Amino acid sequence: MIAVLRVALPVPLPTLFDYLPPMTGEVRAGSRVRVPFGRGDMVGIVVEPLAEAAVGATRLKRVSEVLDPYPLLDDELMATLAWAADYWAGAPGEAFANALPLALREPRPLPATGREAWALTLQGRSARDAKSRKGGSAALLEALYEGPRAADDLALALPAWRAAARRLLEAGLVEKFELEEASLPVASAPGPALSEEQAAAVAAIGEGFGGFQPYLLDGVTGSGKTEVYLALIERALAEGKQTLLLVPEIGLAPQTVRRLRERLGVAVEVLHSNLAEGERARAWLRARNGTARVVLGTRSAVFTPLPHAGLIVVDEEHDPSYKQQEGFRYHARDLVLVRARALGVPVVLGSATPSLETLGNVQAGRYKRLVLRARPGASQSTRVQIVDMRAQRLDHGLSPTLVHAVAACVGRGEQALVFRNRRGYAPVLLCHDCGWHADCPRCERPMTLHAGRRRLICHHCDNTAAVPPACPACGSANLSPQGQGTERLEEALAGRFPDVPVVRIDRETTRRRDAFGDILDGLREDKPAILVGTQMLAKGHDLPNLTLVAIVGVDEGLHSVDFRASERLAQLVVQVAGRAGRASKPGSVLLQTHHPDHAMLHSLLRGGYTAVAESLLEERRLLELPPYSHQVLLRVDALGRAEVDEFLHQAHVAIGDPGDLRVAGPMPAPMPLRAGRHRGQLLVEAGSRARLHAFLRPWRQALPRLPAARKVRWSLDVDPIDLY
Repeated sequence: MIAVLRVALPVPLPTLFDYLPPMTGEVRAGSRVRVPFGRGDMVGIVVEPLAEAAVGATRLKRVSEVLDPYPLLDDELMATLAWAADYWAGAPGEAFANALPLALREPRPLPATGREAWALTLQGRSARDAKSRKGGSAALLEALYEGPRAADDLALALPAWRAAARRLLEAGLVEKFELEEASLPVASAPGPALSEEQAAAVAAIGEGFGGFQPYLLDGVTGSGKTEVYLALIERALAEGKQTLLLVPEIGLAPQTVRRLRERLGVAVEVLHSNLAEGERARAWLRARNGTARVVLGTRSAVFTPLPHAGLIVVDEEHDPSYKQQEGFRYHARDLVLVRARALGVPVVLGSATPSLETLGNVQAGRYKRLVLRARPGASQSTRVQIVDMRAQRLDHGLSPTLVHAVAACVGRGEQALVFRNRRGYAPVLLCHDCGWHADCPRCERPMTLHAGRRRLICHHCDNTAAVPPACPACGSANLSPQGQGTERLEEALAGRFPDVPVVRIDRETTRRRDAFGDILDGLREDKPAILVGTQMLAKGHDLPNLTLVAIVGVDEGLHSVDFRASERLAQLVVQVAGRAGRASKPGSVLLQTHHPDHAMLHSLLRGGYTAVAESLLEERRLLELPPYSHQVLLRVDALGRAEVDEFLHQAHVAIGDPGDLRVAGPMPAPMPLRAGRHRGQLLVEAGSRARLHAFLRPWRQALPRLPAARKVRWSLDVDPIDLY
C-alpha cells in the first residue's frame, strides 16, 4: 500500500486529490499545503494524511510544502465541512476553501495575531496640549490622550482616522505597535434592567448552556432581542466560553460592534467581506487560538473556528442573505445548527418574522420557542392602515393620503420613511409615440433609468447604456419614465417638502465605505426628516424619531409565481413597519395598494405575522411544499437555447424511474435569458431529506458524464430559496 495525502483543492470538481507526502515536515488533517496542480501551484487542505492511493506512485506528484506548524481546521470543522459538501452537493475543495479567509488561501506564512494599537509620543502629547493640529488629526490626538487604543476601537470612535494616523505617524506624533489581547482592557457599561419576558427568555436559554438545543427567539421588532443576546453572551464570557453572533448584512455590523463593546468590556472580532483581508485573517486566527471571545460576522463567519464554543446566535434568521447563491450554495443558518450539535452548545435563532422552515421545526418539537411581545420603551403599539389607491389621484406613485400623513409627521418634528424596494429613477423608459421601451439586449428585460447618473442600468446583469436623446425606433423625443424608483420618489418628496431634508438610502447612496453608518448617525437627532429607502432599511436599525412608515409597491409581492413570495412580503412589511414608533412616540404604518381586500393583507392586520405564517404553513403542508418537502434545483445556462434543452433532457433521462420523487421540468427558468445566456432548470422534490439525498448522490455523479455537460454551465442548489 502506498500512503498518500488526500487534499481538498479550491476547484469546482467533485473529488479530492492524492499527493505523495512532502520530503520534509509532518502533515496532519486540517493543515494547508502547497501542491503542484496543472501548470502552477495551489494551496489545499489535507483531508486524509494516511490514505490509500488509487493509482501507482509514478503517476502521483509530491506535496511541495507544508505551510502550517499546526492544523488550521480542527476535527469539528473538518467533519462539518465534509458533511456540508455532501449535503449541498458542492465540490469538496470549494467547501473547504470557504472556511479560510482569502489571505489564508495564499502560500504565505501565517500572519501575527497581535492586535494593532496606537499611542501618542511625547511630541504628540505636546502637540495635543498646544492644539497645533486641526480636524481629524486633532480628533485622533484627543482620542489617544488618555492612553493607547486598539485600531478597531479607533475605527468605531473615529471612522476616518486612518488618514490622520498616517500624517501624525510621519510627523512623529503617534506610534504604531502590536499587543496581546489582555493588554488593553475595554470599559464595560451596565445595560438596562430586563423586562419580565426578556428575563424569562435568558433563564430558559441559560438552562440549556453546556448542551445542544435550538431556540427560536420570536420577538416583535423593538422587543429587545439584542438585550437577550447580550445577557447570554455575558454568561458565556463568565464561563470562559466563546460566542459567535451572525448578522445578515455588513451594514448592521458597525452599530452592533459598538453596542457589544460598550456592554461587554471585551474586544469584539469582526469577520465580513468589507474588512481588509489581512485583518480578517488575523481575527480568524485569534478565534482559532481562543483569544477572540466574541466573534461577530455575516454569512461566511459561520466557518469561524471555535475551540471554546459556548453559544451561537443568528440574528434575523429568516433573512435570505444567509443563503450563498453562487459557488458552494450553503445556508449559514442551517450550517450553524450542524456545528452547534457537534460543539454541544445552544443556538439562538432570533427574528420578528421567523422563516416557515424554522416555524416548521418548532411545530415538530425540534426547536423551543420563546416569545417577546412587549416593546420596552415604546409608548403604544404601532397602528397599521391600508390605503386604497384605486380611487385616489397619484402624484409620482404617492397617494394624497400618504402625502398628508408625511406632512403631518414632519410638521410634528418627527421622521417619516417612504419605503420602495426598487432603486433607480424609474423601472421603464417608454416612447409614448410608438411604444418602444429600453430593454437590456442581454436579458430582454426593461433597463432601469438612473437619472442622477444619466444611465440606463440592467439590475439583472449590470449592463449599462446612455439615455438616448430620442426614441431609437421612431425618432420621437417623447420619451417618458414609467413607474417609480427611490430616486424618483426622492425628487418628488424634495419638491413637495423643500424645507425638510430628504435622505435616500439604497445601494447607490451607500457605495462609499461607512456611508450607511454616517447617514444613520445623522438621522439619530431629534429633527424632522424624510427617508426614502429600499430593503436595506428593513433590518435592525433603530431611529428613535421615526414615527411613520409608508410602504409603496406592496402589490408586486401579491401576485408572484414564486411560492415564497407571500412569506417574503409579510416579512418585509412587518420588518419595515417595525422601524416606526420604537421609542416613546407612537408609530403608524401606511400600506398603499390597489388590492385593499387581499386576504393576506387583512390577515396581517388582524393577527400579525403569526397568523399569516400559520396560514402559509398549512397551505404548504397541503401542497407538499417546503418545509414539508425537500428540493434540489438543477440550473443550466449556455449561449444557445438548444444546448440548454439538450443537457436538461439528458439530465431528466438520468433520473430514471422517479418513484416517489416529484419532477418539474425540464423548463425555461423564470428569467429565460440573462447576461446573454439562455437559462433552464429542472426541479426534483422528495418527501424527506434522506430520500432526496439517496437520489441526489448518484445523480450528481452522473451529471458531469453526460454528453452535453461540456457545452453548458450547470449547478445544483439544494434547498433553494428562490427559483430564479
